[in-house]
Amino acid sequence: MRQTTEPDQPSRRLRIALIGGGLALALFIGIGVYGLLRGPAPEPRTPATPTVTTQPQRGQSLTPRDLPTGTDSERFARSVAEGLFGWDTSLSHTPHEYMQTIIDAADRDEAPGLAADLRGYFPDDAAWGELRDYATRQWLEIDTLVVPEAWAGILADARPGTLPPGSVAYTITGTRHRAGVWEGQEVTDARPVSFTIFAACSDDGACRLLRLSALDSPLR
Repeated sequence: MRQTTEPDQPSRRLRIALIGGGLALALFIGIGVYGLLRGPAPEPRTPATPTVTTQPQRGQSLTPRDLPTGTDSERFARSVAEGLFGWDTSLSHTPHEYMQTIIDAADRDEAPGLAADLRGYFPDDAAWGELRDYATRQWLEIDTLVVPEAWAGILADARPGTLPPGSVAYTITGTRHRAGVWEGQEVTDARPVSFTIFAACSDDGACRLLRLSALDSPLR
């Protein structure tokens, strides 16, 4: 972005649309999409060892797709995490279609609560339309995927029958990448994210998604 006394407003709007987090729903400042998806500042974390990030080609692996529901809980959690952040507004899909693929993997009793959780991760319809103007796509680079230390205590304190068999939690840290197009040039941005996935994976059945923590408020 060029730095001048009077910032180029379209370029500024595009940068903020790319930087903003999915939690802000309706903060319009000034005109256009300034502040469109500006979310709360992410929690500070120790930088991971630098890695080479390969951008997905437009549309590649960013279409809505069913999540694997086998009994491998870590693989399931990784797929959920990638599904939460993997989308491409230049394709003919809505945010609801991306959310539906995740809800389809939900535990039946937890589906309504999970649907509410997802609204904190995806742009609403108005924001999606603005991001589409810049052909914005998003994906997640996972740094760590671990069972949080607090989970053992939660399992020990849970009353019988309150948690499904095979319940597990994974806290994930990573980098959310966005890329868009402005005046024929690709503009990219990235921000750290952290969150916790709660699932149930029994030996005699498939993994089912229970709930999600608020974005950047993971279980430690």
